[in-house]
This record gives sequence, C-alpha cells and structure tokens, in this order.
Amino acid sequence: MRQRGETSSQALPGTPAAGTAGATPVKSDWATLQRLFPYLWQYKWRVIAALVFMVGAKLANVGVPLLLKNLVDSMNIQAGDARALLVVPAALLVGYGALRLCTSLFTELRELVFAKATEGATRSISLQVFRHLHALSLRFHLERQTGGMTRDIERGTRGVHSLISYSLYSIIPTLIEVTLVLTLLAVKFDVWFAGITIMALVVYISFTITVTEWRTHFRRQMNELDSTAHSRAIDSLLNYETVKYFNNEEFEAHRYDENLERYRRAAVKSQSSLSLLNTGQQLIISAALVAMLWRATQGVVDGRMTLGDLVMVNAFMIQLYIPLNFLGVLYREIKQSLTDLDKMFTLMEREREIADTPGAQALVLHAAPTLSFDHVRFAYEPDREILHDVSFEIPAGKKVAVVGPSGAGKSTLARLLFRFYDVQGGHIRIDGQDIREVTQASVRQAIGIVPQDTVLFNDTVEYNIAYGRPGASRAEVEEAARSAHIHNFISATPKGYDTLVGERGLKLSGGEKQRVAIARTLLKNPSILIFDEATSALDSANERAIQAELQSVAKNRTTLVIAHRLSTVVDAHEILVMEAGRIVERGSHAGLMALGGVYARMWTLQQNAE
Repeated sequence: MRQRGETSSQALPGTPAAGTAGATPVKSDWATLQRLFPYLWQYKWRVIAALVFMVGAKLANVGVPLLLKNLVDSMNIQAGDARALLVVPAALLVGYGALRLCTSLFTELRELVFAKATEGATRSISLQVFRHLHALSLRFHLERQTGGMTRDIERGTRGVHSLISYSLYSIIPTLIEVTLVLTLLAVKFDVWFAGITIMALVVYISFTITVTEWRTHFRRQMNELDSTAHSRAIDSLLNYETVKYFNNEEFEAHRYDENLERYRRAAVKSQSSLSLLNTGQQLIISAALVAMLWRATQGVVDGRMTLGDLVMVNAFMIQLYIPLNFLGVLYREIKQSLTDLDKMFTLMEREREIADTPGAQALVLHAAPTLSFDHVRFAYEPDREILHDVSFEIPAGKKVAVVGPSGAGKSTLARLLFRFYDVQGGHIRIDGQDIREVTQASVRQAIGIVPQDTVLFNDTVEYNIAYGRPGASRAEVEEAARSAHIHNFISATPKGYDTLVGERGLKLSGGEKQRVAIARTLLKNPSILIFDEATSALDSANERAIQAELQSVAKNRTTLVIAHRLSTVVDAHEILVMEAGRIVERGSHAGLMALGGVYARMWTLQQNAE
C-alpha cells in the first residue's frame, strides 16, 4: 500500500491553508484517533461485542499449547498398550479441533459483528467529506487539483478500513496474546522466560519504531510524487482535445514519465530501507527464539521441566513469532492510515469562505422580485479590484442587459448574485433582502442560469435536463426540451433521451450543449433568470428561434442578460455598458444610440462585421 505525502493546498485569502507546512501544525496520531472514535462509537454495542469475541479467540488460541503440553506429558503408556489407540488420538483430535474451531469461530463472529460498524463509519466520513467539498467556495475549487484531491479522499476512506483492520484485528489481539503468554510463562516457569520475551519485545518494538520513523520521509516523498503524477495524468486526459490540437502527446508522455522516474527512485529508497528493517526484525526474533528454546532445553535436561513444557514453550514462541514478524508492517500501515485520515480530516476542517450567517432565514419571494446592486465593490485578489462602485436595479419582472468587452466584470455580477463570493463593499438585495443575510440555498433556488460555457454530466440527455429539477417527469423534461428547440434533435438520435452525452458533454456540439442548458434552466422554473451569453454557440436561425422563446420565458420574471451580441438585447428594459469594472453608460437601446457613445460604436462595429 502506498503512503500519501503531505501535499499542500493553496490558502484562501485571510485563512491558513489546511495541511500546508508551517500553516497548520501536524496533528498527533492520538488526535486523529479521537476524530475517528465518534464515528465508531455510534455502534458501541457492536464494538463491545467484537472485543468480547476477540478475547475469546485469543483465550482459545493460547489454550492450544496448554493442551499439547498435557497430552505430551500424559503419553507414558507402554508400547503395545491397547489404551494408546483410544486415548491419545481421541484426546488430541477432539481437544485440538475444538480449540481451533473456537479460535476461528470467535474470529469470524468478531468480523461479522464489526463489519457494520466499519462500513457505517466509512460511509459517514465519506458523505461528510463530500458534503463539505460542495460547501466550500468556488475559489477553492478553482485552485484545487482534482486528481490529487480525489487521491487523498480515496486514501483517507481506505485508511478507515486499514486502521480498524490492523488495530482491532492485529495489534490488539497480539497484545492480548502476549500478555496471556507472559503471564503463563512467569507463573509456570522461572522469570527468565518472561524476561527474555519482554526484552525481545522491547528491543523489537524500539527498533521497528525507530527505523520506521526514519524511513517515513521516503514514504512521504514517494507518495507526494505519486499524487503529482496522478494529478498531471488526470489533467492531461481531461484536456485530451487540447493535447491533440497541439500534437503534444509525446510532450505529455515525457512529462508524465519524469514524474514516474522520480517516483521510481523514491520507491527504491523506500524498499531498501524496508529490507533493512525486515532483516533487523528477523535477527531480534531469531535471537529471542534461540534463547527461549535453550532455556527450555536446559530445564528438561536438569529435570525442572517436562518434555511437555518444552513443547508448550516452543508452541507459544511460534504463535507469538508470526504476529510479531508482521509488527513492523502493521506499524507502518497504521501510521500510513493515520496520516491518510489526518489528511482527509484536515480537508474537512477547511474553512468555508462563504457561509450562512447564524440564524439566517430563507429568502422570501411572493412574485417576480426586484434585484438591486447598491455601490458594489469586489476583488478576486486584494490588489486587483474587479468591480468599482457598481449600482443598478432590475425592476420586478423586467429585463436588464449588461454589455461590454471581455474582462469588464459582466460574468462577475452573476457569480456574486449566486453568492459564490461575497462583496467587499456595498449590498446585493433581492426584494430588499441582503443576500448575505439569508440562506445560500434559498438564493440559489430562486435563480436559474444559462452559462456561456456549459458543462454536462457524463450521463444521458434526460438526466442532464432533469438536473434542473430532480424528480421531474419524462413529460416535463420533454416539454422543457421543446421550449429549448432541442426535442426534435434528441428524438432523431437512435437512443433518444437515453443518449449519453460523454465526459463534460463532449459528444454534443456547442449549440446542442447550450440548448440542453437552456432546457435545464427552463425546467427549474426560477423567479430570477440569468442568461450569460446564452445563445453564443448557436447559429443565426436557432439563435432567433431560441431568442424568441427566451423572451417568452422571461415574461414576468426578473432577468439579467450578459451579452456580447448587442442584437440580442435591444428589447431590454435597460442596457448597462461596462468597461474596466465600471458602468460607463446606461439606458434603452434607442437612448444609447442617440447618445453616440461607447454602445453606439459597439453597435456600429458589430453591424458592419455582420
């Protein structure tokens, strides 16, 4: 199993980046276990039952050498005695078989009882991480590396299974067995047997922990490189078309191979240090085994111990040798699982840049609302302000258009309205309610958007349209598709509404994707509509058809239109012209043309181009 490195993530403005070196102190393993414990304690009776079965399994396992000792010591029957055939085989088979059966039975019962707790805890943690990721701000998702983040979540989820498996099923049972064996050796024989075992355990554990901690940085480096290679591979495959456009397959392969080579070198160092660890462990265990058997053999020669005692000591050492042989592996895997869990818990602790105010109520709307921007100032980065004192109002049921060159801040208005970011100055109000004072969910429920860059789920056409209102009937989906003038196209395909659209909708053309997005928004039936270049990917005929439909849909709805093509907004109640984050002109189409300013020049240029 690969161990994950401490990959850092970029910090939000004003907040420390969780998981970055120097920003957040590394949590102790105990702190990580404390975070995990409440998820398991939801199944406390299963935890208790599993512990009982575990103790029962170890008691049965320790009983096997005791049975063998009694059998060996009782084998003083003379050769040819008829009792030898009846007593010895029957006692050996029944006793040995019963204890072995109890060991296996209790072990399986433990795993059966605890399986629900393990899977339940994993499910709860995974769901909580998933919800938290959706609750984080747009800034976080724009800055994240999808491949590396999903790898961290995958390792963290797997770490829950590994931690429980290695601790409850291996470490704790081994400790119980060691305690029972040491007690028996100390009680039945002289203290040297217990002393040799204790000294071997102390040296073994100290050596294992020391070497494992020393080689941890090799593991971290190896897994940092693994995450980097995975992230770059995912990024390259997601941008498959761009790679093909520029004939850069070999460049991408070379870049990926460089990461794989660095990973290979780190993996070789990790394996070399592992070989050193395993060799030292074998040396310690072998020395302890020889010392114990020498002491037992000497006791038999001196008459202080029976032959059965020698067999019992040997059996005990064999039973302890097997789990101790894997103690280094178990320690490494537990440390790795704790590190993976800590990484995932750190992600869960990532602060939400945009959060509802305590006690926030839902947005209250009775009809088409009035939308207002009041002296709004906003910057994505502190040293680069995007919007400068922007003020305008969209009356209830009216349509206002925003036009201007790229980078003027038009699409930022839509992001702020959805509250992907909070303004640094001024207010955005819906029916007089500041959107920072109401719940985000109610604000977003009231708004529908057709974005310029439509990204679809890798599912069917029906799923993507119905995403606007989950649970909508097939008839409602088809009606929305008709309104977006895409029903005929869908029906003409071999699979109809069951047609798969591919990764990010790449099987559809730009115009087809945009019409699916329009249908999805129409199905949502929101009170506020935002069209962000909603028809930019359509041909002229379809643009005119859909434009007429959008005008019909926008009736009695408050509508914000962001456009480059001025011909699509001539009917707007008011047109705002933006440049460099400021509104430089405003008015109706006729009024702005009469003004002869920026808008009139843009109109003339577009008409000449057409």
